[in-house]
Amino acid sequence: MSDIIRVKTITQFANAVKGEKPRHPLVTFIDFGRDNIEESKESFKIVSDFYSVYLKGNTCKNLKYGRQNYDFEEGTVVCIAANQVYEIEPNIDKDEPTTGWGLFFHPDLIHGTNLGTQIKQYTYFTYESNEALHLSDKEKAIINEIVQKIDFELDQNIDKHTNQLIVSNIELLLNYLLRFYDRQFITRTKSNQGILVKLENYLNAYFSSDELTLKGIPSVKECAENINLSPNYLSDLLKKETGKNTQEHIHLKLIEESKHQLLSSNKSVSEIAYSFGYSSPQYFSKVFKKYTSLSPTAFREHLN
Repeated sequence: MSDIIRVKTITQFANAVKGEKPRHPLVTFIDFGRDNIEESKESFKIVSDFYSVYLKGNTCKNLKYGRQNYDFEEGTVVCIAANQVYEIEPNIDKDEPTTGWGLFFHPDLIHGTNLGTQIKQYTYFTYESNEALHLSDKEKAIINEIVQKIDFELDQNIDKHTNQLIVSNIELLLNYLLRFYDRQFITRTKSNQGILVKLENYLNAYFSSDELTLKGIPSVKECAENINLSPNYLSDLLKKETGKNTQEHIHLKLIEESKHQLLSSNKSVSEIAYSFGYSSPQYFSKVFKKYTSLSPTAFREHLN
């Protein structure tokens, strides 16, 4: 197994990839077809302290991270947050022209900006590799135009406008990627329905077994892992498809089971709460009332 290369700064990264200092210390844009890139003959693993956005060309045959390995088509965008380990296998077909680009920016660039406060809303930075974004030609043209503006700014002398213009364009790029992911969720409705069925089957099996008593309420992470998706991707997909995220689906299943217990047994509210893994009866009652507008006691009295 190859060692993991830790890259802390944009300067360190640019020196390693291009053999030169970056045009800006906190952000760099690399056009793999234009820039003089030192391509490795072997695959390598990397973890960085900055955000990375790749538009797949043929520069790397495979990009591997998380639990999945995905052979990307051209026109695929992959977004990777800091501290994620990923592996790149370089292009070995020298008869093909090298294509694709990468945009890399350090968190310090957006610190104190609107983008800095909103960066966590771009949950696709923590998606698995098989959850990448596949662009149409028109969509690819839009994001190419944006990164060209960033590239243009990096070629200018740094002045008081530089950072604002670069950050504004990065935010514009990320917002377009957010829109295009929404489009992808919508156009994959059939496969999304399969994911909903898998989640429902998992929750049904979990609640009908001893897992609930032994381990408590299933986490979003456990649900996602069971159907081979990342937690953020599953929640975003469910939100677009049903209006509710994964946590809300778990709670709705709990409420359904709670209602059954309240009406078919003589267990106290406290006993039911603890049997479902809630930390306290008060929290159980709060969640129950949120979804039913009644406390567990009032629900039992009303229907009995």
